[in-house]
Amino acid sequence: MARLTILLLLAATLCSAPAFAAVPVRVVVPGAATFGEQFQLTGTLTADRAAALSPRVDGLVRETRVDAGARVKQGQVLVQLDDAVARHALARSRAQSAEAAASAAEAGRLLAEGRRLAADKFIPSSQVGTLEARLQQAQAALASARAAEREQQELVNRHAIPAPFAGVVAARHAEPGEWVQRGDNVLDLVATDRVRLDVQVPQERYAALAGEAKVEVMPDALDGVALPARIEARVPVTDPTARTFLLRLRVDDPDGRLLPGTSARARVSLPATEPALAVPRDALLRQPDGGYSLFVALQEGDGWIARQRTVKVLRDRGSLVAIAEGLEAGERVVVRGNEALRDGQPVRPEGQ
Repeated sequence: MARLTILLLLAATLCSAPAFAAVPVRVVVPGAATFGEQFQLTGTLTADRAAALSPRVDGLVRETRVDAGARVKQGQVLVQLDDAVARHALARSRAQSAEAAASAAEAGRLLAEGRRLAADKFIPSSQVGTLEARLQQAQAALASARAAEREQQELVNRHAIPAPFAGVVAARHAEPGEWVQRGDNVLDLVATDRVRLDVQVPQERYAALAGEAKVEVMPDALDGVALPARIEARVPVTDPTARTFLLRLRVDDPDGRLLPGTSARARVSLPATEPALAVPRDALLRQPDGGYSLFVALQEGDGWIARQRTVKVLRDRGSLVAIAEGLEAGERVVVRGNEALRDGQPVRPEGQ
């Protein structure tokens, strides 16, 4: 009898208790999702300018003034060929120019004297014409000699290989004593002041990259460093096998830390193209069908009830996700304590 009484009292107690006790949850009110889609691409850093330097004349290497890794200035002589024969020829050309200049000066003097004599009727005027012709011939010979001198000076200059631009010597392929010919690669020079990143982008993103996009480049050689970049070119020629196109990014690196030939990742942030609400990622629950849902706290009567909503996720950025469907502005979204919630369960919101 006593046992029956205890059972009846326990049943009465259970019947009078609420179906679910209100559980504390943390909620937030979502704001507008001002961020757009973000994705990363991997590519290779390349120098804006790179050259395989070759001699402009055949000759024997007399001196190599730089080695791999050396930083050089524009116009700096990097390799010097033996120019002794060319310099001797230049000296001969200069002597011929001096001789021609003296002949032209003498022809000018004779013409001036002949004109004075012709004015005083000491020589016929036809002789003055002859003197004028001789002066013209001497002046032409002088012009030819000076042109030959400049030509020979240029040949002497071509025995030196200057740097066409400032940069770093990547490799040296010739040593003193070697015979080199025009077209032989003697030095590799790479400019490091302007570096770009080439990446392959899926074809469906071609139109999206036509507008405003924020780009950052994370070089693998500089761990944790993100450098600003801008889109320099979109090459509208797709790879028929990969369905991609070339995107060329100009990287802003005033300190010259980037290494051409190394890999880097580009993080592209696109602007938002449609309205959405931003909620913390912790609010999402994965559904068996692969979709997402979340709980919102709605006030019903004197209490709050958790209601489960199926939502459409557009994109994510860090700890936030953009929701396009299933959520209204101003609703309280459960971000903590939602793992064990059930639809219709009483809750006690905390937070906003």
